[in-house]
Amino acid sequence: MNTSEQYDEVINDCRKTFLRKTADYGTSWRVYRTISVADQIYIKAKRIRNIQQLAEQKIVDDVKSEFQGILNYAIIGLIQLKICNDEPEQLQLDAVQGFYDEQVMLAKKLMLDKNHDYGEAWRDMTQESFVDLSLAKILRIKQILSNDHKTIISEGVDANFFDILNYAIFALILINEAKH
Repeated sequence: MNTSEQYDEVINDCRKTFLRKTADYGTSWRVYRTISVADQIYIKAKRIRNIQQLAEQKIVDDVKSEFQGILNYAIIGLIQLKICNDEPEQLQLDAVQGFYDEQVMLAKKLMLDKNHDYGEAWRDMTQESFVDLSLAKILRIKQILSNDHKTIISEGVDANFFDILNYAIFALILINEAKH
């Protein structure tokens, strides 16, 4: 499989989980502010980092499921930024699917463009790096939020969520290839 196909395979698994949880819980995530989404990703990335450092875990959820959670929370963050408070808290499943797929399409285009320029350098990276990069992006998001979403030269909150989403996908592709 090539990267595009692997990307789609990872997304399909995460999308299934996301839509099943939406069927169970509705769109309860609509109450999250951007900082709360960032904190949810932070918690998952910190857990992965702790597991990596301790080389053990006590909770059943594995590292793969935590990366899937990071991916889905990044998509929630992007959806929330896009629709703000213009939509009701409870969204119909087909609307959620549309929002989800739209953000994935944008993320995949970004990944393909970056892969063109960087030559798939991510394939030589470690799971630890994906976690550290995600944690750094979370800190950037928090700083941008504390600056009232204003940046002087840097990209905005959405760009950081897109990068986090793609780091999670890269980690999941490598996990699926049994390289991590």
